[in-house]
Amino acid sequence: MSESSAEAVTALATATGAAGNWRRATGIAGAAIGVVAAGAAAGVAIERLTVGRGMRRKARLALDSTGPYGSLRGTPGKATADDGTELYYEVDDVDPTAVPALGPRRRRLFGRKAPAPVTVVFSHGYCLNQDSWHFQRAALRGVVRTVHWDQRSHGRSERGVQQARDGVPVSIDQLGRDLKAVIDAAVPEGPIVLVGHSMGGMTVMALADQYPELVRDRVVAVALVGTSSGRLGEVNFGLPVAGVNAVRRVLPGVLKALGTQAALVEKGRRATADLFAGVIKRYSFASRDVDPAVARFAERMIEGTPIDVVAEFYPAFTDHDKTEALGHFADLPLLVLAGIGDLVTPSEHSEAIADLLPDAELVLVPDAGHLVMLEHPEVVTDRLADLLTRAGAVPAGATVGGYGSTSSTAQPG
Repeated sequence: MSESSAEAVTALATATGAAGNWRRATGIAGAAIGVVAAGAAAGVAIERLTVGRGMRRKARLALDSTGPYGSLRGTPGKATADDGTELYYEVDDVDPTAVPALGPRRRRLFGRKAPAPVTVVFSHGYCLNQDSWHFQRAALRGVVRTVHWDQRSHGRSERGVQQARDGVPVSIDQLGRDLKAVIDAAVPEGPIVLVGHSMGGMTVMALADQYPELVRDRVVAVALVGTSSGRLGEVNFGLPVAGVNAVRRVLPGVLKALGTQAALVEKGRRATADLFAGVIKRYSFASRDVDPAVARFAERMIEGTPIDVVAEFYPAFTDHDKTEALGHFADLPLLVLAGIGDLVTPSEHSEAIADLLPDAELVLVPDAGHLVMLEHPEVVTDRLADLLTRAGAVPAGATVGGYGSTSSTAQPG
């Protein structure tokens, strides 16, 4: 480990105490709310109070400058949603020369023959962006065609036009239509594999609900990671009953108020960023030995989501119910995967999906939280590769093993 990495490990394991004035308190509230449903939220986890703010800031800058996560880029494109919102996506095409040059592990996994002309479309979760699939993108790069896109108002996509201009509440159904626009632009023909994490999984369900013929005619496999088909209003985020009831009672009003003071809240979020490194880690990951650079990577994605976007998306999750839409996946190879330690979309929600689709492969990953694809990427990539094999997208292969591991404890469920 380099000196800067060692410094980052020490610094990122700390957090400060709460501040006293209203402006800073507002920043704390905004930061906490900003990570709730993204998988990094809903409580305070202060690990140690021994390292100064300057050291923590220096450690964050060191990780930001050296961390490779989120650095993969593909051929850019834009799709236009039905309300005129421009949605940004990137395509990684098959590289015919890549397979022979792969290392032994990837040769065992993907084989030497050219894969079938399948496109894998990845949809990310709330308060994240397309880079959250970094490890899976790296593993599949050049071997199978992939599309990674940013949901409206996230990442490089445009702020939702109806939300910004007309104040129309965002809905999961709208996200499903957005995904259809991306498919129309980036994958106008050929078989498709749909992969969605958290809100991205809900987006996939909304697509199936509104465009069942697309699923019937073109979708050859589906992966739902750390997601839910409904009843999200019952999630307790690991809080005691009294705390959950209080959060449910006041959160909608607090979010609305914070959304109207976006500039002030964003300033507060920046001022208290070191405090919420611990919050994000607790609600994103379940294992203790996550690479600090990965933890910081998750933090950066969440920090990049404006508080007014956080506020406008949150109510959509309470209304989300796509249980009936799951029936459109009944005849397809289906992977349902979740971390057992997920406090945001608990693994029971994945089990409920699998109960309705008994032919689905259910994978529960121990010692894993909401961002399981970053925490234990080798498990997710392995099972995703198996799904692609079943769908005929890649030749039969072996387990990925430790590719891209960020911990020493990951094991398949």
